[in-house]
Amino acid sequence: MVPVLGVLNISDRASAGVYADEPGQACIALLREWLATPFEVDYRVVPDEIDLIAAELIRQADVAGCCLIVTTGGTGPAPRDVTPEATLRVIQREMPGFGELMRAASLKYVPTAILSRQTAGIRGRTLIVNLPGRPKSIRENLEAVFPAIPYCIDLMGGPRLETNEPLMKAFRPKA
Repeated sequence: MVPVLGVLNISDRASAGVYADEPGQACIALLREWLATPFEVDYRVVPDEIDLIAAELIRQADVAGCCLIVTTGGTGPAPRDVTPEATLRVIQREMPGFGELMRAASLKYVPTAILSRQTAGIRGRTLIVNLPGRPKSIRENLEAVFPAIPYCIDLMGGPRLETNEPLMKAFRPKA
């Protein structure tokens, strides 16, 4: 069975067609670059509305069966940035190390990384990871946490994801 990975961009303007969804497409490109395992993508763009975000995360996890969902956008301090709240609403267990590492990685580039509220958590057998909304920041943040993602999915009982090792090496403890 081919694993399904969810990519959810949260953006009022992209969801309204004001501009193209570059962040979501950047995530898909990184996943295709870094994963050797063939996979399908469940891709959506929704506005910055907590109920819509939560409903889409539930659909991707429970109906589409995504083992991993990465969100882009809505993690800052602006009033409409509600992605972390929607994520916390739907997960059963929080994985705070992801947000901590992403902020630490971003601090190497910008002092405003402390304003980011990325989080991650588990819903059933789905890992949900919130990423910022800019392609450059998406790469920097996902690059920091991605080595742990395949093993996390293993531990959750999900499909085995193999990486394209010259470009991204996943960490798995020696048996």
